[in-house]
Amino acid sequence: MERRLAAIMSADVVGYSRLMGANEVGTLTALTHRRKEVIEPRISKNSGRVVKLTGDGILAEFSSVVDAVECALAVQKEMFSRNVEIPEDRRIELRIGIHIGDVIVEDGDLFGDGVNVAARIEGVGKPGGVAVSDAVREHVGNRLDISFEDMGEHTLKNIERPVRVFDVSSGRAEPPKGVIEAVAAPEIITEKPSIAVLPFDNMSGDAEQEFFSDGIAEDIITDLSKISGLFVVGRNTSFTYKGKSFLLQDVAKELGVKFLLEGSVRKAGQRIRVTGQLIDGATGGHVWADRYDRDLDDIFAIQDEITETIVEQLRVRLLPEEQRSLRKSPTKDVEAYELYLRGREMFHTSTRSRVRLARQQFVAATEIDPDFARAYAGIANCDTRLSSWYGEAISKEDILAMADKALKLDPELADAYAARGIALSGAGEDEKAVREFDKAIQLDPSNYDAHYFFSHHSIKMRRYEQGLESALRAVELNPEDVQSVALASITLRALGRLDEAAEYQRLTIRRGEALIRKQPENSRATQMTFCSYATLGEREQAQRLIDHALQVDPDDTHLLYNAACASVQMGSYDRAIGLLERWVGRVGADMHDWMRQDVDLNPLRGDERFKALIATLSEQGTPSLA
Repeated sequence: MERRLAAIMSADVVGYSRLMGANEVGTLTALTHRRKEVIEPRISKNSGRVVKLTGDGILAEFSSVVDAVECALAVQKEMFSRNVEIPEDRRIELRIGIHIGDVIVEDGDLFGDGVNVAARIEGVGKPGGVAVSDAVREHVGNRLDISFEDMGEHTLKNIERPVRVFDVSSGRAEPPKGVIEAVAAPEIITEKPSIAVLPFDNMSGDAEQEFFSDGIAEDIITDLSKISGLFVVGRNTSFTYKGKSFLLQDVAKELGVKFLLEGSVRKAGQRIRVTGQLIDGATGGHVWADRYDRDLDDIFAIQDEITETIVEQLRVRLLPEEQRSLRKSPTKDVEAYELYLRGREMFHTSTRSRVRLARQQFVAATEIDPDFARAYAGIANCDTRLSSWYGEAISKEDILAMADKALKLDPELADAYAARGIALSGAGEDEKAVREFDKAIQLDPSNYDAHYFFSHHSIKMRRYEQGLESALRAVELNPEDVQSVALASITLRALGRLDEAAEYQRLTIRRGEALIRKQPENSRATQMTFCSYATLGEREQAQRLIDHALQVDPDDTHLLYNAACASVQMGSYDRAIGLLERWVGRVGADMHDWMRQDVDLNPLRGDERFKALIATLSEQGTPSLA
């Protein structure tokens, strides 16, 4: 152990629990960006060192008190600047406390009164401010152009003597006059009419029909997003309200939009009823409402009519190319459309059996409508997954030909470029894969598959910062998804950012448990959840879900692999080796590459049995996508 004198800065997020309760994904993402873009660079610039990150805070050490105070003031100034355009109830605000004192250094961590006092001072500080101890005020003196406001003596928890605390008042710079009024809400920033499309309620009496109502709302969002004269909130944001009770005026205020579209879908046999209501966000009153009782085959006409009505009601002028684009439906056959939506839902569960079922749905859709581009892209995605994860004999050329067939039908289909990227990644053509992912994201920045699989590819290539950025975007894009959250936690662990990784593991558990209750047969959600439990040291919960998953899907090789990773985290190395020995001869090239770099398996890398498994992979070569 080493003792030394140090200036300690402790920072914490104001109202963290409230922010997480309101929007856990948005809060985690915003906090990650602030740490990366504001806090950590400024600490480094002022010659400080990040000691550790907690879920909602940060502890840093400085050799100079002046550097510590300058850093804190600069951080708060930048935080204030970035918060100006954000509604008050969604702002990431910090309290910062600084103390100078004796600390103990052990394995890079800090302990002692210097740390404890800084943390307690931060707790009594003002939101957006910098609170310092009397010792800090004395050391700084008049070396900085700042003033200190005496906040009196405070009796701090677990600190023997009262501490006099001062607020460094210049740490909260006042905004230029009129700035707040000018940017109080997003709709003032743009003159375009703004709208959010909320998830349509499934009124069919069959929970399995939810994919259909979701698909209708998503397609309306896609169509409206093509109109340059409209500001449309993305699916990832508007779908966070799915299944929740809310006041429409509150939603409009939170999203910063003038209008909301809500609706419902009732499907019975070959008949369908769709309702739509355009809501004034300020009053909650109806601008327009209608009900469509039609044959099921008219669903695309209904979507077009709703979109056209919104354009008419909001007095938006369409460009000629926008008019042509809105008239272009992905398919004219409702049966093919329904098969495609089912296939997409099945594909995202990612287990071998569900991917095979998804492929069947996509193939059936193309048999009904041979010009259905999205369905061909879906087939390509399934074939890549079956080949690169599960070792089925499907060639790269066949997969690329299927994706190219989709592009021939729709040259600007982001799904098809993402499918090419996944196939090339599985074949080891890494830079070509990157170009395809870039094209997909350029065409559709809200494409979940493109971001998720680009993240997976980047992690496999050990490009962790790039992988983290894409994983976090995927987390935002699908509010119910478990896989992207787990991927973000894996990446953060690889980067050594363990406290942040733990936050995403807890989010994986929350999302995963919710999905398991909804889909108990979905072993993929169970796999992601038990891995997070194991990493957090919750062995009983992890083992409960491992046993459940092995009962539900005993032959899924990905389950064997993830159970092995969880076993390593729980210290059961022999069991992990046994599971990997069952796994090793039954998987594809992508999983071979993943195993070689997976941080979860690091404790096994010195084990001769593990080395033998790696040698077996090398002998097998590339079993798929050759």
